[in-house]
Order: sequence, then structure tokens, then C-alpha cells
Amino acid sequence: MEHTDPISIPAALASFAEEWHPRRLATVNDHDVKIVRISGRFVWHGHPNSDELFLVLAGGMTLALGSEADPTEIVLGPEEAFVVPAGTLHCPRADPGTVVLLIEKVGTVNTGDAGGERTAALQELGRYELG
Repeated sequence: MEHTDPISIPAALASFAEEWHPRRLATVNDHDVKIVRISGRFVWHGHPNSDELFLVLAGGMTLALGSEADPTEIVLGPEEAFVVPAGTLHCPRADPGTVVLLIEKVGTVNTGDAGGERTAALQELGRYELG
């Protein structure tokens, strides 16, 4: 695929079914644009060196922010976005079938500073798969 070809979100989504395993669509300057399928509750974590933009493409999600004991909840539906500032503890929770576009600095790990078994290596979506 040429660099002048658009990226097809439906083709990208059709190429994987795993949840909580982001795929890189593109890199823009020093930020990755990722797509991920999510469902259920993730882990509390933070990204000390990167803001994280969540843009809900389908479904719905709640971002719990601050602390597990006394969270502030942000509810997002389709075509709504929210930026979690760098260093802010957060825990995403999503309805089944939710799809989110993420933008964060290159090298940002999905579980941030929490690590653990939910940590997923970022996978590439080959440009040839998306056209």
C-alpha cells in the first residue's frame, strides 16, 4: 500500500478479534494512533510520561480517574473523546463490543506503570492489510 492510501478502520478491525490488545494504525510525529477492542474492566494504571486520548468509535465506556477508593467517573459514548493527563491513575471499563481509538506517545505500554498479566505487546497492522 502506498503512503497516499487511506487507512480503513473497518479493515483494521476485521483483522483481529482480541480484546485489550491494541494495534498500531499509524505513527504521527512521536505519537502512536492505536485501535483496540475492549470489554469489561481493565487494571488501574497510569502513564507517567504520556497523555492518553480515548476516542470511542463504537459501544461505550467509563473511565474511572484518580483512585480506586474514590474515583471520578467519565462516561463516553460513540464519537466522544477524553484525554487522561500524564500521570493520572485511571481504569477503563467498557460495554461488550466497544472499539476505541487511542493516541499516546510512542512506546507507551497499555498497562502503564502497573504492568502485570494484562500487559500486551503493541502489534502492528501491516499497511497491506488496511487498504
